[in-house]
Amino acid sequence: MKAIILAAGEGLRCRPLTLTRSKVMLPVANRPILEHVISSLEKNGIKEIILIVGYEKERIMNYFEDGLNFGVNITYVEQKAQLGTAHAIEQAKKLISPEDSEFLVLNGDNLVESKTIADLLNNYKGDASLLTVRMEDTAGYGVVLKENKRVTRILEKRPGDLSHIVNTGIYIFTPQVFETIEKTPISENGEYAITDTLQLMIDEGKIVTSIPTESKWLDAVHAWDLLKANSTVLNSSRNLKQEGELEEGVIIRGKVAIGKNSRIRAGTYIVGPVVIGENCDIGPNVVILPSTTIGDNVSIRSFTEIQNSIIMNDCRISSHGQISNCIIGSNNTLGPGFTAEEKENLEININCKIHSAPKLGTIFGDDNRIGGRVLVKAGVMIAVNCQVESGNTIYRDLPRDSVVL
Repeated sequence: MKAIILAAGEGLRCRPLTLTRSKVMLPVANRPILEHVISSLEKNGIKEIILIVGYEKERIMNYFEDGLNFGVNITYVEQKAQLGTAHAIEQAKKLISPEDSEFLVLNGDNLVESKTIADLLNNYKGDASLLTVRMEDTAGYGVVLKENKRVTRILEKRPGDLSHIVNTGIYIFTPQVFETIEKTPISENGEYAITDTLQLMIDEGKIVTSIPTESKWLDAVHAWDLLKANSTVLNSSRNLKQEGELEEGVIIRGKVAIGKNSRIRAGTYIVGPVVIGENCDIGPNVVILPSTTIGDNVSIRSFTEIQNSIIMNDCRISSHGQISNCIIGSNNTLGPGFTAEEKENLEININCKIHSAPKLGTIFGDDNRIGGRVLVKAGVMIAVNCQVESGNTIYRDLPRDSVVL
């Protein structure tokens, strides 16, 4: 069976992290979300993958290449204009032959484990099947109404208590779906949605079934949702390797992975689950607490404490820093005494809409330079290529190329 992975979108609600990369390339446990998806497909014996790419496609293609290093064969198709999920699937029509009795479709920005996909592969039936999960809070998600296993209606992103059965966006179709896609009307949002295609199939009397799963399915809607996804993956990881160099006096508790050529200096205290990448220089006397991921080529100097955070590649963090519930993008330099305030139940304005973050420090995009003794207030986001001079307190979001003197 072939799989189509939808990976063309930017992920606007994950800015500033997606100003320089697509959402599918955001790291969870030091691997892009998309890599976790491809790994789950490979474990189910699905080797032929069609990747629908668009925004920042070069980063995806340079990382995965032909898929050989990941045990699969990848063919790329560009969706030049992001006109919806049905339109994206239609771009792969020429690569789905009549001999393909069914094919799988899934999103590249949802974290799934191999069993999640297996639940659908082992139970699908009819003209189309969709995988569902049960959620108490369904706000922002499409929900499904059904009779037994047969879907009667799909309601797209309508909050309420009509149903607690959420559509995961993982489907199995037959090639006949392309005929229905051609008849799919444009939605109120100006897109061609695959959920509208499915509703059209239902209205035409075709059999669309709902397959439930209790396996892992995580949707990182906002940038701060990556922290929960990262913690979930770290806590479920097994056989973490310590390949770096540990100096005398380093204390490690719990599951900790340390990459090649990384050096952990004396007096450093690490409590897992923690993943540290390759070529890092940590310490001396650094504290790294649970659910933290540190990328490759990162240096962290003395008396800095990091907890429940994601530090991406090529960052330089000076001494006496305090970083908790934060996401720091690639190639950031943080001066001595950097502090990120954190709070619970924050209300954050994104594109004139208020969103709730359960607990958050700060989120940095890439390539920022932060001086010494800088405090960033809870929930404030720094875009890309910003410069903040020493001694400042940042009270509001900084757009791209900002300078704070």
